[in-house]
Amino acid sequence: QVQLIESGGGLVQAGGSLRLSCAASGRTIVNTAMGWFRQAPGQEREFVALITSDGGTTSYADSAKGRFTISRDNAKNTVYLQMNSLKPEDTAVYYCAAGARRRLSGWFGDYWGQGTQVTVSS
Repeated sequence: QVQLIESGGGLVQAGGSLRLSCAASGRTIVNTAMGWFRQAPGQEREFVALITSDGGTTSYADSAKGRFTISRDNAKNTVYLQMNSLKPEDTAVYYCAAGARRRLSGWFGDYWGQGTQVTVSS
């Protein structure tokens, strides 16, 4: 099993930056694609970013592209999401997922963290 703990969320003004961390324990994540997702109240959880197991490939939602950067440090068993130029519409609970992958029915993760709140004020 993998336990994931997100951190780094908080309150920030529009245009500001936050760096989210997702620390894994219990198992290494070196062979696992990792993803970041977010969910606003009353909304479906949506994909934000993904990074492959070796960090060689990243993908982003259109809303995040150019502003967010996903990265990983396998030696630290940690995945990051650097968020710049934050907008109020970025306000959501952000979750990381181990074993993130896309299927016909949508995005799927084997393990999920509890989430960290990101609030962007205008």
